[in-house]
Amino acid sequence: MARAMTPEEYCQQKAASSGSSFYYSFMFLPPNRRRAITALYAFCREVDDVVDECQDPQIAATKLAWWRLELDRLYTGRPEHPVTQALQPVLAEFSLPQEQLMEIIDGMEMDLQQTRYLDFKALSLYCYRVASVVGLLAAEIFGYQDRQTQKYAHDLGMAFQLTNIIRDVGEDARRGRVYLPLDELKRFAVPVADILNSRYSENFRKLMEFQIERAEHYYTLAMSQLPDVDRKTQRPGLMMAAIYRTLLDEIKRDGCQVLNQRTSLTPIRKLWIAWRTWARG
Repeated sequence: MARAMTPEEYCQQKAASSGSSFYYSFMFLPPNRRRAITALYAFCREVDDVVDECQDPQIAATKLAWWRLELDRLYTGRPEHPVTQALQPVLAEFSLPQEQLMEIIDGMEMDLQQTRYLDFKALSLYCYRVASVVGLLAAEIFGYQDRQTQKYAHDLGMAFQLTNIIRDVGEDARRGRVYLPLDELKRFAVPVADILNSRYSENFRKLMEFQIERAEHYYTLAMSQLPDVDRKTQRPGLMMAAIYRTLLDEIKRDGCQVLNQRTSLTPIRKLWIAWRTWARG
């Protein structure tokens, strides 16, 4: 009879199977921090999968409501799910506020309630909830001495989410979702129908180059706000940034062909970029 997976093994499998760039930046961490960030990442994957894999919004909403109750159970010492069981010892070691984990669920709920964003201000709230909050929690796990590092973590989360949105334009459109702000589509004369029907144009390329510039601005802003004293502990974020910025360069070099293809880096290339960034300190 096969042995049941431990909560830590469950989280590890969840993180590894996603093929995410985040996974490569965890590999270089000390064991306690690696376990903690893997459990946090697995939690994010679980609630994200609810929205992506449930065809019925009502069922997805019910599942997210279950996760809210599960967070209550976690913070009162009675977690039921392997992910929250893996998170429980992490709460004592690192400062992870329940409200922030709840905000991640708030962000996932936005995906059930809206498929368009009027402007960047509206999109920023979504990015904050699904990514900047994760960045702030990750910064706690990696460790920091200067509170300025929280600003770095916030802006790096924004940069990561904007990169995801750029990479996944076609994939999201096939789910009926358009994250690019509608006022910017109008400014670049790109009808929503063009995105939903994968119609590439010179205007679309210009629109995407504008999105890439914004993401680059957030990477630059984040890096400018990382205090030297915390550079070493925050290296996993720097590794991720190096991988994601390389991805942005590839997308731009390809002429922003994100409607019909998903640009990605090979695992060996991600590992190389991660190692090189780690070695630089």
